[in-house]
Amino acid sequence: MDDFVRNKLTEWGLSNLIKKFKDQEIDEESFYDLDDKEIDKLITKAGPRIKFKRQFTLFKKEKNTTYQETVDSSAHEHEEAVSAQVYPSTSDTSNKEILTKVKSIMSFVKKRLPAQENNLNRFLKVKIDDLETDKRELVGVFGRTGAGKSSLINAVIGEKNLLPTGDVSACTSVMIKVEANKQNKTYQADIEFIPNEEWKDELFQFLGDKADQEDDYYPDFVEKLSALYGEEKENKTSEMLMEKKYFKEIPEFLENKKKILTYESAEKLSGTLVRFTRRDLEDRESKVKRWYWPLVKCVTVRVPKNDLLQHVTLVDLPGNGDRNQSRDKMWKQLVGSCSTVWIVTDIERAAAETEAWEILENASSLMGNGGECQHIHFICARSDVNLNDREAILKRNTKAKKVVSEQFSQQETIKKQFSDEYLKVFTVTSNEFLEKKLLNPDETEIPKLKEFLQKLNDCHSETVNYVSGAHGILSLIQGASRRKGAGKNTDVCTDLDKKMKDELDKVRKPMEEAYVAFEKCLSEGVERSKRSCESVLKSFLHPRNMKGGAFHKPLKCVVENGGTHKPKKGKEMNLNGKLASCLTDSIDEEFKKTFPNERKCGPFNNVINTFSLDTKSLIEKYKDVELQLIFLKTEEDKIKTELNKMIRERKKTIYKSFTETIGENMQEGYSQAAGFCGEGSLKNMRDTIEKHVRAAKNIMFEKAKEKMLNQLRDLREEILEKLEKTMQESIELSLKTDGDSIPDVTWQLKEVKDYYNEL
Repeated sequence: MDDFVRNKLTEWGLSNLIKKFKDQEIDEESFYDLDDKEIDKLITKAGPRIKFKRQFTLFKKEKNTTYQETVDSSAHEHEEAVSAQVYPSTSDTSNKEILTKVKSIMSFVKKRLPAQENNLNRFLKVKIDDLETDKRELVGVFGRTGAGKSSLINAVIGEKNLLPTGDVSACTSVMIKVEANKQNKTYQADIEFIPNEEWKDELFQFLGDKADQEDDYYPDFVEKLSALYGEEKENKTSEMLMEKKYFKEIPEFLENKKKILTYESAEKLSGTLVRFTRRDLEDRESKVKRWYWPLVKCVTVRVPKNDLLQHVTLVDLPGNGDRNQSRDKMWKQLVGSCSTVWIVTDIERAAAETEAWEILENASSLMGNGGECQHIHFICARSDVNLNDREAILKRNTKAKKVVSEQFSQQETIKKQFSDEYLKVFTVTSNEFLEKKLLNPDETEIPKLKEFLQKLNDCHSETVNYVSGAHGILSLIQGASRRKGAGKNTDVCTDLDKKMKDELDKVRKPMEEAYVAFEKCLSEGVERSKRSCESVLKSFLHPRNMKGGAFHKPLKCVVENGGTHKPKKGKEMNLNGKLASCLTDSIDEEFKKTFPNERKCGPFNNVINTFSLDTKSLIEKYKDVELQLIFLKTEEDKIKTELNKMIRERKKTIYKSFTETIGENMQEGYSQAAGFCGEGSLKNMRDTIEKHVRAAKNIMFEKAKEKMLNQLRDLREEILEKLEKTMQESIELSLKTDGDSIPDVTWQLKEVKDYYNEL
């Protein structure tokens, strides 16, 4: 079963049939071929069957009509009829309408391409399919529990009752993504659970033969048990608590699958969602018997008919990672993928609240050199709280903005990654935005956040990219259909080959210079690491705030967990990161210059953006292949976009390679240290780690340097290879390949060109 069938059944109000269709492996292809006999066999109850048949009949009629309008035909009259029926004039047409119409045209053209599989046909079909891209910008929303994140998200996207707020406390470990539902008009939530094996391990850890009730996390575990099992948890073994009877409402958890909730209204979805995202701390008379948040990793909420979310995902994130491995991995991935971060805090505590600044500090390297964050928005929420006068509210807002900006300038760790230009402070009130008692809407600053999301959403760009790509492909098809025999374009191909060689050299040189700069920085970083590792170890292994044996348990956790430990309170303990810190510090500034989060500058991104085969001047010189050269220009733009995206992702891997390499080289020492127990084990663990670092330091830091440089070199070579291979293939197929049996697309090219010019 695929998403198409699931979405159709949901759209028709027959989501209760999803399991039956899934069991029978009905996918999109077999769905179209269902007959009355199969339907009767599949849906045994009369009511749902009648409803399904009615919807299915209408659906097939609609598909047949569409097919008749777009079926392959060489008759000129039929093409004119299709043009008149499906593609009206471009005047006063919105971007969405243009996108829909051009997609219909390209679907029609793809069906008209010859069935025989030659290189050009295959190439064209792939190019048409590749036009579909879903560009999404991630906005991470941080803040302590109760800071008002859910209320803010609800107000900004215009869905007052979407995310649960108020009565019960948010669960600090569950991540909630909010995005558009583009499939149908329902409110939907995809609930992703932690792997059931991880819950089984946690049960065994705290309830098994070697249960550790002194662990910092034991009180949290007891709370999870109470939420999930209630009084039934008493006198049960870990094996008994994994029995199916406890998961009747969430069988998907035991199958390691997602649970999908679908409702017609936001309020109904929110009412059900509360059990998966929030914890009941006080209302012990609640009718809810089980709260499932202990098992949930992430919830993706999909909202219908919401323009702000078409290409933007808002993510309500915990302030720090999680002890659970799958949650922690997802948290780091999401933080590293955020192009914007909202830090939400109460306006009365904006300057004094340490938690907000700690959140930003702890995540700064993941968001900065290790991520792609371009905007930090510090949002002082509830700006109207405890004030009943407009002037007083506005005065406090001005003061809060000044104080937060000043404090940001003093954050040393954060400022290593972000300059003052990244910060913008907002003072918002969701209540006033909705009720309009004291402030006008603009003064609540919610409209400013909406405007920011609208710009980020950038639907216009998606339309332009698709239409531009379609214009290029249709130009190639039309040029190929007119060409009689290949091999007549020797001169233009010679010019293109020369230009390609020159442009690749221009791309290569700055990247090689960046490699040399990193090599120099890292050589210094290696020497500094060797000199300072003893003092780093001393500060880590003998912390001032832990006397005597109090450090035994945290250190034991560190060595058992490969060098890291996330205590219940305070910062993560990461010995690998500490040992790698001199290497990281040595390249931070150079890394920011080489891979800036602004995306359009730096030795890698900038040279790719300026790469050009200068097709415009070639068109003046070679008018007979103008259409093919137009196609090459769109291919050039597309490959540059793809390479910039590849650089953005790869730089995250390169930046964290130091810590990973150090961790790999420390593993033997950690394993030895973890084997100690009983009297003197704290001293033995410390001595073992110190001994291992002294023995490995001359090789370990050098290895970390070499791995980083190798990854940098691999990225450079992959960029050059992909750029050359993609453009050479496009030149080969557009200028050196016969276009026999390629359809004429004169009308479609004109139509799309008109749309392109309008945009």
